[in-house]
Parts: sequence; structure tokens; C-alpha cells
Amino acid sequence: MVVLDGTIVSVALPSIQADLGYSPSGLAWVVNAYLVPFGGLLLLAGRVGDLVGRKRVFVTGLVLFTAASLLCGAATTPGLLPAARFLQGTGGAVLSAVTLGMVVALFPEPKERAKAIGVYGFVQSAGGSIGLLAGGALTQALDWHWIFFVNLPVGVVASVLAARTLRDERGPGLGRSTDVLGALLVTAALMLGVYAIVGAGDHGWGSAHTLGSGGGALTLLAAFALRQARAADPLLPLRVLRSRRTAGALTAQALMVAGMFGFQFLTVLYLQKVLRFDQVDTGLGVFPVSVVIGALSLGAAPRLIAHFGPVRVLVPGLVLVAGGLALLGEVPAHGAYASDVLPALFPLGAGFALAMPSLATLAMSAAAPGDSGIASGLFNTAQQVGAAFGLAVISTLASSRTADLLDGGSGAAEALADGYRLGFRVGALFVLGALVAAVTVLRRRTATRQQEAPERQDAPVSARSHVR
Repeated sequence: MVVLDGTIVSVALPSIQADLGYSPSGLAWVVNAYLVPFGGLLLLAGRVGDLVGRKRVFVTGLVLFTAASLLCGAATTPGLLPAARFLQGTGGAVLSAVTLGMVVALFPEPKERAKAIGVYGFVQSAGGSIGLLAGGALTQALDWHWIFFVNLPVGVVASVLAARTLRDERGPGLGRSTDVLGALLVTAALMLGVYAIVGAGDHGWGSAHTLGSGGGALTLLAAFALRQARAADPLLPLRVLRSRRTAGALTAQALMVAGMFGFQFLTVLYLQKVLRFDQVDTGLGVFPVSVVIGALSLGAAPRLIAHFGPVRVLVPGLVLVAGGLALLGEVPAHGAYASDVLPALFPLGAGFALAMPSLATLAMSAAAPGDSGIASGLFNTAQQVGAAFGLAVISTLASSRTADLLDGGSGAAEALADGYRLGFRVGALFVLGALVAAVTVLRRRTATRQQEAPERQDAPVSARSHVR
């Protein structure tokens, strides 16, 4: 539901603008008002889950997200919708931050955990693709309000099931030693950083707005790091980041998502503006990626990770993703879907199906039971920041190339296609950066570790601690 909401809105933006009378800059805040709190609160929400219990945080986020969806759907003024979207982004962050940590806690056995993380990866991809398809269908058949109302039955049912079936956990609680200052610093830093990134396309990467916001975010992050090194009970224990596997997985995750998120954005534009697909056909056009991801994530990928280990599965996965983006980097101005787009979707889907659960396994493998919430929050934060950064960079470069060609007298189709080709190639470079992180930072450091079985590498934390 949360991932779906990230794409379902994009298809309905023209209808929202026409109905509520937004300016182009005002319309951007229908998206940005969701992204800023979502990216900024993931880390804090993950740590709160460790302290007060992940089930409590999960259900709270689910209720808030569902209630905010109702407000979004009922919005009739330009000011109410961004405010409701801010609340929805807050609920989405609280809900998402603890999800992966709950999956790891619920499935401690390596093979079952690999299957569960495969389902987690599939749901993320399917939510994005279904959002494009459902957004177009609902907007065309009814109106844009229903892209938010569809969350209500899902949210109500999920809240009831979560309350009844999830195990109640008790953390140490929010006592006097809770790092309130650290929470304020990191939340402000992440929100300001996401704000700088999402506004860079409008203001320019070298503008005072972007540099000032980005510099402020980095300053706050530095203050947060200093606070964590000195606090008796830090919000983000530095031991979580000292793990080579965790740090490498977060880096690779951010870079891979930067490329994949740009792929989804550019593919939608290419299908609609160059190949002249309508909204529903566009959703169907990108859906094969989710079909391939589902076929592999729910079957082959977990078995491969259990047998070979996550790093050996991650590397070919990233190669496939980069290859698919490189193929899209050749799309012509007068192309055809079957010959120019569809062949690239299969390696993209297969690569993501292998890479995503591998990265999740690596990111969570070194986290102690009491740190699984913060590790889950870190993983989702890396994903969100990577998506925002990748989209901002790729969209800016693509639109700049198109504008330059149009100024030079090129036709609209040729200029658009050339801009999209550049964007796809930049996305491939992001994924190649993730590949470099995978083969350097994540490689096993000793011959002893090379000889360990995958089950030992990915064993539950409690078992590994006992062995040590």
C-alpha cells in the first residue's frame, strides 16, 4: 500500500492540477509533501520500534497512513491536499521503518527468512507497477480522489489483522536516557536533505537554495554523528554502521535504487510522450518487470541466496539491472514497444529480483535483535534517499538535454528520446557504482570467511553470537 502510493499519484497529477488549480511549482508539493517526512522519519521510527515494540509502531503507522489517505481523498482545496500528504508520508515512514525488522524477527531460520525477504522485494516492485496501472484506471474511470480512497479498505483490514496476528514485543521503553537531541538532529537533517534534493530540479544544483539546504543537512548530520559518538544511549548505535556488510549493503542499495527509480520515471515518459501510450497502457507496459520479479523472488532467488550466499547472488543481479538500463539507453525516437522496450524489462526484473533480497539480507545480517528496527530504518532511508537523488539527477539531465536539442532545432520526438537515452545511461552508471560496492566493500575479507557456508553467514544473530 505504501509503495503503491508513491506511483499512483504521479499518473493522476494532471487531473489534480486541473481540478484544484495548482501552479506547476505548487503541484510539485503534492509529491514533495509526502517525500520529505517519509525520507526524514524512517530512521527515528525504526529506533522507536526497537524501544517501544515494533508491532506498536507498525500499527500506529498503519492507522495514521489510512486516516491520512481519507483526508487526501476528501481534499477540495489546494492547501489541504499537501497537508494531508505530509501526514500520509509520516504514517508511511512509521509503517515502513519497522517492516523489514519484523520480517527478520518473524523468520529467524535462514531459508525461511530468504523466502520472506523475497516476498518483501516482490511486494515493493509490484506496488510500484500496480500504482501506475491503478492510478490510470481509477483516474479515467472515476476521478483522482479514488487513488487515495482505495487505501481505506486495505488499511482497515491490515490494521485488524496486524493487531490480531502479530506478536507483541516489549522494548526497553522511552526512558530518560532516550536520545531526544539525536532524534531531532537526524530528523531535521534527513528532511532538509530530501527537501534540497527534490527541489534541485526547479532551483538548480548550484543554486543558493540547493547548496544552502544541502549544506545545512550535512551540518546537522555531522552534529548527529558527534552526538551519537558521545551519547550514553544513542539513537543510532555506531556499532550498526561499523559492520562492513551493513555499510556496503546500504551504499549499494542507495545506488541501485537511484538507477531503478529513474528507470520507472523515464520509461513512463517514453511510453507516453514518444510512443503515445495512454495511462492504462503505460501501466501495462511496465508491468512485465513485476511479473519477472514475482516469478524469481518467490522461487529461485531465495534458494540461490541460501545456497550461494547473498553476495554471490547480488553481483549478477546488479549486472543484469545495469544491462537492462543500458539497453534502454538505446531507445529510438520512432521505436516500438515490443522491440525496443520489452527486451530490456526482462533483465531489469530478473536483476532486481536477485539483488533486492540479497541487499536486504546483507543489511540485516549484522544487526543484533535489539537493533533490527534501526537497521530496517537505515535500509529504507538509503532506499528513499537514493530514489530521491537518482530521480532528481536523472530527470534534470534528461530534461536539460531535451531542451538543448529543441533550442537547436531538433524535432520533439528526437529531442525527448535523446534526453531519455541520457537518463537511462546515467541510471546504468548508478547501478555500476552499486556493483563496485558489491565487489569491493562486500567481498569477504578473509579466506576463513570464504570457506563458511551460506547458512553460517546468514544465520540468525542470536545463533551467531552464541557461536562467537
